[in-house]
Amino acid sequence: MKIGFIGLGIMGKPMALHLKTAGHEVCAPDRASLTAELRAALTILPDAAAVAKAAEVIILMVPDTPDVEAALFGAGGVAEGLAPGKLVIDMSSISPTATKTFAARVAEKGCDYLDAPVSGGEVGAKNASLTIMVGGSEPAFERARPLFEAMGKNITLVGETGAGQTCKVANQIIVALTIEAVGEALVFASKAGADPAKVRQALMGGLATSRILELHGERMIKRTFAPGFRIELHQKDLNLALQAGKELGVALPNTASTAQLFAACAAMGGAADDHSGMVKALETLAAHKVAPDA
Repeated sequence: MKIGFIGLGIMGKPMALHLKTAGHEVCAPDRASLTAELRAALTILPDAAAVAKAAEVIILMVPDTPDVEAALFGAGGVAEGLAPGKLVIDMSSISPTATKTFAARVAEKGCDYLDAPVSGGEVGAKNASLTIMVGGSEPAFERARPLFEAMGKNITLVGETGAGQTCKVANQIIVALTIEAVGEALVFASKAGADPAKVRQALMGGLATSRILELHGERMIKRTFAPGFRIELHQKDLNLALQAGKELGVALPNTASTAQLFAACAAMGGAADDHSGMVKALETLAAHKVAPDA
């Protein structure tokens, strides 16, 4: 297929390159930040409108709801290049409510729209092993399936438009609260005098095991907080959860308290740390680090 890809950051770059490797033609709008590797691999066009005009399918992978809106409907945006029959896929993590509005505006141009946020972080993007949660029609999903299979492994059509984003918000609640639980447990164990590395090793064999304990527990112990997924982005996702909870009348008490821990980390200068860096807020509260800084 002819694919337009907008948002070639930590996640988007490897995703676009996987599509290229799978045999698709991939074009992207010109940006000063594009690397020589991307310029050599992709067709570079002046703006998002030109990308949409040239492509059959346009994929967005940008940070937040306003970024998606600007990429779609701003000056020189995707909407200016759309024609009936094209497919827009938003793989960003944004508001489920706004997603429905964006999809309706795209449908007015005779185009299909899928919301398809992902989980798996930078590692999943690089390994083409992302979990992809999709909202939209089944025919549009089947059309996009070969593209999803080039970027991910666990691919699910969750429901109608907005269902993908709702699923991603649920995912981010679970991930954040599990990071908090792992951090709290390791701070407790370390301050009690136990070796946190051996505690983690022991817990990996029991009911408490998880990918969070495996990956982020290790980060907490080894003090490796360079992002995979930045605290400021997880803050954004929990804010989406809390806003949606407010709209639905659903109490999310632990989501709210975990959002405050992320806020504390950001206030201490850690907004760009990996989200496993939440442990630093817990360490501050306990006046004790899980392990010495490297």
